[in-house]
Amino acid sequence: MSDQNQDDHQAAQRQAALDYHRLPRPGKLEIRATKPLANGRDLARAYSPGVAEACLAIRDDARTAADYTARGNLVAVVTNGTAVLGLGNIGALASKPVMEGKAVLFKKFAGIDCFDIELNENDPERLADIVCALEPTFGAINLEDIKAPDCFIVEKLCRERMNIPVFHDDQHGTAIVVGAAALNALRLTGRKWEDVKVVSTGGGAAGIACLNMLVTLGVKRENVFLCDLHGLVHEGREVDMTPQKAAFAQPGGPRDLAQVIDGADMFLGLSGPGVLKPEMVACMAARPIIFALANPNPEIAYDLAKAEAPDAIIATGRSDHPNQVNNVLCFPFIFRGALDVGATEINEEMKVGCVEGIAALARATTSAEAAAAYQGEQLTFGPDYLIPKPFDPRLMGVVASAVAQAAMDSGVAARPIEDMAAYRARLDASVFRSSMIMRPVFAAAAQAERRIVFAEGEDERVLRAAQAMMEETTDTPVLIGRPEVIATRIARAGLTLEPGRNLEIVNPESDPRYRDYWETYHSLMARRGMAPDLARAVMRTNTTAIGAVMVQRGEADSLICGTFGQFLWHLRYITEILGQGGLHPVGAMSLMILEDGPLFIADTHVHACPTPDQVAETVIAAARHVRRFGVDPKIALCSGSQFGNLDSASGETMRAALAVLDAMDLDFQYEGEMHVDAALDPELRARFLPCSRMEGVGNVLVFASTDAAGATRNILKMRANGLEVGPILMGMGNKAHIVTPSITARGLLNISALAGTPVAHYG
Repeated sequence: MSDQNQDDHQAAQRQAALDYHRLPRPGKLEIRATKPLANGRDLARAYSPGVAEACLAIRDDARTAADYTARGNLVAVVTNGTAVLGLGNIGALASKPVMEGKAVLFKKFAGIDCFDIELNENDPERLADIVCALEPTFGAINLEDIKAPDCFIVEKLCRERMNIPVFHDDQHGTAIVVGAAALNALRLTGRKWEDVKVVSTGGGAAGIACLNMLVTLGVKRENVFLCDLHGLVHEGREVDMTPQKAAFAQPGGPRDLAQVIDGADMFLGLSGPGVLKPEMVACMAARPIIFALANPNPEIAYDLAKAEAPDAIIATGRSDHPNQVNNVLCFPFIFRGALDVGATEINEEMKVGCVEGIAALARATTSAEAAAAYQGEQLTFGPDYLIPKPFDPRLMGVVASAVAQAAMDSGVAARPIEDMAAYRARLDASVFRSSMIMRPVFAAAAQAERRIVFAEGEDERVLRAAQAMMEETTDTPVLIGRPEVIATRIARAGLTLEPGRNLEIVNPESDPRYRDYWETYHSLMARRGMAPDLARAVMRTNTTAIGAVMVQRGEADSLICGTFGQFLWHLRYITEILGQGGLHPVGAMSLMILEDGPLFIADTHVHACPTPDQVAETVIAAARHVRRFGVDPKIALCSGSQFGNLDSASGETMRAALAVLDAMDLDFQYEGEMHVDAALDPELRARFLPCSRMEGVGNVLVFASTDAAGATRNILKMRANGLEVGPILMGMGNKAHIVTPSITARGLLNISALAGTPVAHYG
């Protein structure tokens, strides 16, 4: 790239960043109310006189502030702007975009509300006074971007005087992530903490905190060699010394980095670019651990370090190299755990719990969500994957629960959690939105060991779903696909699936059951014009048909297909092969998980324009399946007509379907025909039909065409942030489900749990 092109690119990037902060409205934060304020009754409760009751309750018992206010989930990010990123002392006001960004990360990754507070105060003791005065407002304090050594003074004073967690993320957040990466690096190289020689550059807040963490984890203080601009920190040195540096002073006289690096197992850099020379790397121990964390330019370029020591394990602060040390792996989750147990401080035990949780997650199989967020990257535990990625949703459950447990074990939890398993499940549910509503389904599926065959077994989403099945269910995945392709993709994704142990593969190109399969298929289709040669061809090329034949023969309990291709194409083969004994496709229903609860939509795929009898059948099947989720069905027959006010085709169909349903003795609520808003708003519905047989908000919407149902489903998914579970194919005895090409690995896991539920559980 020419210099001019480089300048143009940087200018464009700068403008894009400015536009991101300015448009469509300035800043990255807003405040939203969590309670309704629509009428006089709401106002009287939110403010005077009702608010007095909450005030009096808190006066009588300060602990109830966490029950009646936002304080228990509210963190302050506080700075004076004296050490902002790599920009230095830019002042409090100029630091505000960074602090807003930190607040966004708290909310995004841990659901924690946050105010950014920028203070024009450079005296550390006065700054501490201001922070301490904020204690009634916040559940915890995150100190940020305060220069050393002032940050040590501010944190010490605040920790001594405040009864809530105070955490300087630049110090301890960096230290925790470095500790997790180091723990796994030592594991990979077979080293022990007590044997490791550590050479570090940079005696600032982050550098000192990282060294303290390594000592806490087991590194011997005498094996730590700290260098700064003036060389080795040694006993008797007076230039640029602080008490924090002095704690790592080595005996003897002055030496420089080149003299102390010899034989070092680990280099820890939090200083500046180019500090570590290639010839110094050559002097380190075999398989050196190099954490060059200066940002944006590390102490040694990644390529230079690798050229000198190809077996080196390297971490940087950059996102374009492996092992980015990023504080976001830590601070949202350590605060989440601390807030949830009402911790009075964040102590060493909680930090170590955070280290161990992060490190353990990197050693586990990578989540499908992280793989999707970092497509093309190798996310398998090893030298290039020491720590997990920030977008791994499991961080919340793993790290926050480890921190909460450590707080309780160390005696600083004011509100101990009685059931840690339930707490972990709630954390997972906050990031895996389908988790809570799927719990009854997974519980029912766990009562039987079933074989689930996936028609598109080579798809990476299917492989990750199979991995999750192995880890979270009792079902056995059966994959249709070429074994060599599946093996390559399992290895590339870092999965632990093993054919013959926890996985079965059916090779459509060469399987000993091939003759049995095509003969079975031909026997079903012989009277429908199917010649033997065509049956053979189908069983070589059509994985949906192969999977359906396996289910028909009893070699699998349920089929999942549809990760590519059109729904009705797959449905044709499922109906031909499995549509016996009264089984036939009734309709497809999708569960949409919305911010205010679940909403079921049917029929989204099967009957383009259903008859009244088909609508009635869909309603009955929907009620049966909705109950699988532990939800009491309230079904609305939706139409352009509102309780008989329009003789449209959809209105006539729904009225006729209603008559069919009324002739039956049904044990669930249903009503129609009506508009969608009437289905979802009981007060509006009452204005049109005061005697409605359905109470409350409808939770199942049945439409008179797949166009209407499908459009509603897609609008909710794309514009209302709805998460889909499904489609659920109703009427086929749970023998097959057809997903859509947009499905995720988590979605496939959910469908597999539905498929893994014995029919007896839902009728």
